[in-house]
Amino acid sequence: MGGIAAIAKELGFTVSGSDANVYPPMSTQLEQLGIHLNSGYHPDNFSDDIDLVIVGNAMSRGNPMVEYMLDRNIPYISGPQWLLENVLKDRWVLAVSGTHGKTTTSSMLAWILEYAQLAPGFLIGGVPQNFTSSARLGNAPFFVIEADEYDSAFFDKRSKFVHYRPRTLVINNLEFDHADIFNDLSDIQRQFHHLMRMVPSNGLILSPANDVAIEETLAMGCWTPTEMSNVESGWQANKLTEEGSEFTVSFNGVVQGTVLWNLMGDFNIDNGLMAIAAARHAGVPAHIAIEALAEFVNTKRRFELRGIINDIAVYDDFAHHPTAIERTLAGVKAKLASQSKQGQKSGRILAVLEPRSNTMKSGIHKDTLPKSLAQADYVYIYQGEPLSWPVTDLIAQCQPPCLVENSLMALIHNITQEAQAGDIIVIMSNGGFEGIHEKLITSLQQHND
Repeated sequence: MGGIAAIAKELGFTVSGSDANVYPPMSTQLEQLGIHLNSGYHPDNFSDDIDLVIVGNAMSRGNPMVEYMLDRNIPYISGPQWLLENVLKDRWVLAVSGTHGKTTTSSMLAWILEYAQLAPGFLIGGVPQNFTSSARLGNAPFFVIEADEYDSAFFDKRSKFVHYRPRTLVINNLEFDHADIFNDLSDIQRQFHHLMRMVPSNGLILSPANDVAIEETLAMGCWTPTEMSNVESGWQANKLTEEGSEFTVSFNGVVQGTVLWNLMGDFNIDNGLMAIAAARHAGVPAHIAIEALAEFVNTKRRFELRGIINDIAVYDDFAHHPTAIERTLAGVKAKLASQSKQGQKSGRILAVLEPRSNTMKSGIHKDTLPKSLAQADYVYIYQGEPLSWPVTDLIAQCQPPCLVENSLMALIHNITQEAQAGDIIVIMSNGGFEGIHEKLITSLQQHND
C-alpha cells in the first residue's frame, strides 16, 4: 500500500493514508514523499473532497473508516485493481511470485533493468537499497512487480496477482502459507493457475526444476513457454565459494559469466538466477545482468546488517516461514564456516524469532519450526502475541538451547548476557518487533561500556 501511495503521488494525485501501526522504513519513505500519514482508523481522516479510497487487504467490515466509506457511497477500489487500471494495463509486466524470495528477486530484477538503462517502473514490498523508494512509475514499457498470492480486499477475495497480467512470470517456489485465507496447498495452486492462464503465448514462465507443487500447477494447463533453473537444459549456478558469494551462471550448458557479490546463501543464488533469466526475456543479455548483480545491495530487512558492537553483528531479516528461516540460518552457517577456513575469528549464531504471521500463530508450522532453527547455536523466541499452540512443544523439540519470553526487555537482557565477540545475531520477524533492533544494539553497547 505504501508503494501504491508513492505511485499515485507520482501520477499527480493528492495522497494521504491511514494505518494502525506505521513504522520504518516505509513510514520514513512516505513522509519524505510528502504523503500525510494518519495513525488509526478515524473517519475524520477522510478529507471532504475525497475522490477515491484505495482499500488495503488488511481492512474488513466493522472498521470505522470502511463503514463510513460504504455508508456515504464514497468510490473505492482495491490496490491491485487500481494498479491495473492506472499503471499496468499498457506495460510489459514482469511479476515475481512464490512463497519466498519475492522481494529480493524483484529488487534484483528492477536493478538489472535499471543498470541496463531501461528505467523500469516497479512496486516492491520492501525498500530496495539500489533505489530511493519501494515504488516508481518509471518509463514504459517495463514494470517489475512483487506478485503476492494474498487476497485483494474484503470485497475481492481473488489473489492480488491475478490483476497484474504479466508477460514475464517468475515463480520462485510454492509452499503452503497464509493459513488465514487458504485451507491447503491446493487452494494456493488454484490461484497460481489462474495467474498462469493470463500469461500470453509470447510471454515466459520461469521456475525451478523439481518443485513438485509448481510442476503440478503447470500440469493443470500451460499455454506459455517455460524455462527452468537448477537443470542442465536451463539455468544453472555453480558455487565457487562455500557461502555463495561467487558463482558461475550457465544457460543450456553455456557459461554466461561469474557473479561476485556481497550476498550469501543458496537462496540468494536461486533469486539471482531468476532475476537474470527474467531480465534476459526483457532483452538484457545475461552478462550485463551478471555485471549488475555485482553492484546489487540487498533490500532492507533482508539479512540487513543493523550494527556491529564489539564484534557482535546484529542482522534484521524478514524470514517468518520455516523454509525461509532454515535457508537464512544455513547461509549464516556457511558464512561462519568460510571465515573459519580463512583463519578469521568465527563465532556462533543467535537466532531471535517473533512468530508473528497468522500462519505461524495458528500452529500450522509448529512441527517444522524446530528443524528450521537447528543451524542456530541459541534460539530466542518472543511471544509478544498469543499463539494457538503451546510454545513448550517448541522448546522440547528445539535442538539448540531455546528460551521463550513474553517480555521484550527480558528477551533483550538474556541475549545481551549470552552474546560474545564473533557472534552473529539474526532477528527474524515480518513486523516491527517492537523496535528490538535498536534496543538490543543499545543494550549491547551499555553491557560492554
